[in-house]
Amino acid sequence: MARSKNQPLRKCVVTQEMKPKKQLIRIVRNKDGEVFVDETGKKNGRGAYLTLNIDVIDQAEKSQILNRHLNTEVDPTIYEELRECAKAAGHE
Repeated sequence: MARSKNQPLRKCVVTQEMKPKKQLIRIVRNKDGEVFVDETGKKNGRGAYLTLNIDVIDQAEKSQILNRHLNTEVDPTIYEELRECAKAAGHE
């Protein structure tokens, strides 16, 4: 009998929903204080997960929740990059 592989779950910082890691995107702040989108989900640094959905990304930008989770100022270009990732994945 074949065993199914366990999918890792992560929590979206906006919706507070536990979802499979592949349905979320990770935003990272590294030791140098740089903030960037981590599409691989494996880069070193403090991370926060967001659901790949334009509405959730907009809500994160309005509430500045990533600033609190990453303890730094998140540049507006990060949100634009997140929107592009959501559009590319077809999660508008």
